[in-house]
Amino acid sequence: MPNPIEVNPEESPLARFAYEVRRHRLAAGWTQRQLARVLTVSTSAVGMLETVRRKPDRHFADACDKVFKLDGVFHELWRETRWEMAPEHFRDFMELEAQASALRIWDPMLVPGLFQTEPYARRIFETEPGITSEIVEQRVCHRMQRQALLARDSGPMVWSVIDEGVLRRPMGDAGLMRDQMGRLLEMVKNPRVTIQVVPYSAWCAVGLQASFTIAELRGSPHSVYVESAPSGLTIGERATIATLVGRFDALRSAAFPQSLSLGIVEEVMAQWT
Repeated sequence: MPNPIEVNPEESPLARFAYEVRRHRLAAGWTQRQLARVLTVSTSAVGMLETVRRKPDRHFADACDKVFKLDGVFHELWRETRWEMAPEHFRDFMELEAQASALRIWDPMLVPGLFQTEPYARRIFETEPGITSEIVEQRVCHRMQRQALLARDSGPMVWSVIDEGVLRRPMGDAGLMRDQMGRLLEMVKNPRVTIQVVPYSAWCAVGLQASFTIAELRGSPHSVYVESAPSGLTIGERATIATLVGRFDALRSAAFPQSLSLGIVEEVMAQWT
């Protein structure tokens, strides 16, 4: 029998669900076949769920709660796999982001969500008109949860290009901004992360209208998420993706290389005192 695939529960909500199914099954002393029988599903379905090759549905989650005599534990884990803490328009892209082999991110206004500190993210959300404190905390929690993908051994390559104005735009007091600059410097210690800054001196107007993220699957651009008001948009149309890939390449050519970009981050960080 082949060795079971090890699943890191910290990688994603889907990985957490898979890990907990296997943990509870083993604690009950059951094989996958035995669990499948009591859940009235196929053995292959259990196997695929335990190895994060299939998404659970609500029926499966509720059945697990019943079989393992749990009070809604799997139901709540299932809700997390649907990214219910994220805005509805963003959920489809969250699944793509979690599966991506590479991400190309452009932002002319804010530090990208994958690099934000908790106070910086909270400040962004709490200024939304009419938002409740409960939803703010849910959104912050979701944003921090998303960042776990950068810690995965199989995490995506990330190329992030930001405008110099992002570093200089105050989103809170000096301490908040200094810590956020420190987070950017910390992020590039990850060999999979590259951060470049488009300086004011580049006189580059390309992309100032909106931020966007290109998700690649198996080396090919697959989908794009474009920020807009009042809600963003996930795009899978090939011609539009090709246009935005070209725009990203133009922005990256206007940006400083990472070594000089980090010099700007350090300079701005020193000014936030």
